[in-house]
Amino acid sequence: MREEDWRSLVELEHSFVGDDLFLATKDDDQEKISFDKTWANLSETVKECQKCSLCDTRNHTVFGEGDVNAKLFFVGEAPGKDEDLSGKPFVGRAGKLLTKMIIAMGLQREDVFIANILKCRPPDNRNPSSEEIEKCVPYLKRQISIIQPKILCTLGSFATKTLLEEETPISKLRGKVYSYEGVSLVPTFHPAYLLRNASMKAKAWQDLQLVMKLLDTR
Repeated sequence: MREEDWRSLVELEHSFVGDDLFLATKDDDQEKISFDKTWANLSETVKECQKCSLCDTRNHTVFGEGDVNAKLFFVGEAPGKDEDLSGKPFVGRAGKLLTKMIIAMGLQREDVFIANILKCRPPDNRNPSSEEIEKCVPYLKRQISIIQPKILCTLGSFATKTLLEEETPISKLRGKVYSYEGVSLVPTFHPAYLLRNASMKAKAWQDLQLVMKLLDTR
């Protein structure tokens, strides 16, 4: 092969490699733009939501926060007073305990995603109604489908029963691994319950150890 032909072949090969890299980078950028737009649209939809009467009494919606690439997704019940005022999930006493639980797992809050079944606070911290759950849970399910976590950890009875469509008490559901839309789900007690029932913290830690074991295999 003549030298000029060899050089042409090498240049041609390099041009193809360069194009492939450019196209891959372009596709990655487009995917990120699409994700950001989808996430922003969902956040704005939640912010403007008026599907139930909770929109009349809330100060802020609580969309959720954390790593949108998280392997672990915590699901609580509903915002409380502190969350309603701040617009952030789990920032009160129960939230501080949840943070300690996450740190004990060797993680930081920034490593996980945290959200609730309801995006608005029920007045006086009452239990969510079935209508409120029905109207609001599609937002949570959409978040789960977008983030695609490896593990869901449901905190308390309402979160667990809603995603599993199960009426069994949390005390009987915890300690086992279930599946929600192909995602492993581990139920445990709500941090607010643990503040009132310190003797249950040992069982909650067993549940978190189960989550940690699952994380190590994913």
